[in-house]
Amino acid sequence: MKRILLLVIGIILLVPAAIVGYEWVHEPGSEETSMPVTDQPAQIARGEYLAKAGNCMACHTTRGGQAYAGGRAIDTPFGVIYSSNLTSDVETGIGRWSADDFWRALHNGKSRDGSFLYPAFPYPDYTKVTRVDADALFAYINTVPPARQPNRPNELRFPYNQRILLAFWRWLYFTPGTYQPQAEQTAEWNRGAYLVQGLGHCSACHTSRTSLGGATDKELAGGLIPQLGWYAASLSADAGTGLGEWEKEEIAALLKTGVSTRGAVFGPMGEVVSGSLQHLAGEDIAAMATYLKSFPATGASRRSEPAIESAETEAMLRQGAKLYETHCVECHRADGKGIPPSYPPLAGNRSLAANPALNPIRMVLNGGYPPSTAGNPRPYGMPPFSAILNDSEVAAVVSYIRMSWGNQGTLVAPMDVARHRGAPIE
Repeated sequence: MKRILLLVIGIILLVPAAIVGYEWVHEPGSEETSMPVTDQPAQIARGEYLAKAGNCMACHTTRGGQAYAGGRAIDTPFGVIYSSNLTSDVETGIGRWSADDFWRALHNGKSRDGSFLYPAFPYPDYTKVTRVDADALFAYINTVPPARQPNRPNELRFPYNQRILLAFWRWLYFTPGTYQPQAEQTAEWNRGAYLVQGLGHCSACHTSRTSLGGATDKELAGGLIPQLGWYAASLSADAGTGLGEWEKEEIAALLKTGVSTRGAVFGPMGEVVSGSLQHLAGEDIAAMATYLKSFPATGASRRSEPAIESAETEAMLRQGAKLYETHCVECHRADGKGIPPSYPPLAGNRSLAANPALNPIRMVLNGGYPPSTAGNPRPYGMPPFSAILNDSEVAAVVSYIRMSWGNQGTLVAPMDVARHRGAPIE
């Protein structure tokens, strides 16, 4: 009996140690080396383009701060992580890093000293980036003026502040490996897949997360961004909530300009379009649209079951209809079709029926603008209604919008509105 007990204890101790040891030494792709470069200016220009594709500046630059000097607070369910200094400063940045060190970070999620990186840096996606593109990124970053700005320590709760525990997270959720083109697909499709899965790191927001922050198997089926209070819509072909009914050209227009005949982007996605996607070449945007258009349904539709008819429901929808006629009909029209792309349609709008109803609640409360882009330099905005509508009124008009013109959402409760009134605007 004692031997069995000792064996069990030994297994309990050895398995975690084995996982930590495996993750510490496991570095696939480490044999890949830099290719000789004959045209360094072209490599740097390519790296700058790729940095925009990855929207690297968004996380590694504070408002009003020097580009890529880090320090931006990234709020997570586990505490605050501060982005690192990526400039070439030798004391506080990555001035002492080599191309191999940079490749190690992107491909294997490890810092120069071998320590595990927190996945707020989306290396589970960046691992798909090729060595050639990683080297181009590194070449460009080396041209960024150095900024002497020490990295701020993270403010994570225990036990998440114990970096060694990332070994278990990686064992559960991280598989290193560059993107492998699919032979049965076209070159355009493969290019789109490479951008969406890799530098675009679309799954970081558009795939739901487990309680430990790992991606679920419902890839691109939509996900809540809890710390920001927005819902990233499904990019799959799921009926009603995804892109299945969209044309390729409509997807491309939304990515490139922030607006299309189907809808407009707001919230965190506005920053992505403004800082990243609008700068991509038309052929790359088309490739991403081609890939997304082909993405299969996941069966993870977030469309809600219609509400049960009752006197209370009818009264709420009548109130919502009256409020809509007073405040919304001029832009969005009585039939909900709007005047796209200036005023997006509400009829058939995939994000309105999603559950939870975060996005329409926040839009009615706070208003907002799509991003200003070269393709839409003077976007039309929506005014905030938080000052003139109480929680019950906002709930009524959002419920009416979610349940009209074929939209299959459910009622919104005043307490749902109260929960998001005064939430930070991102």
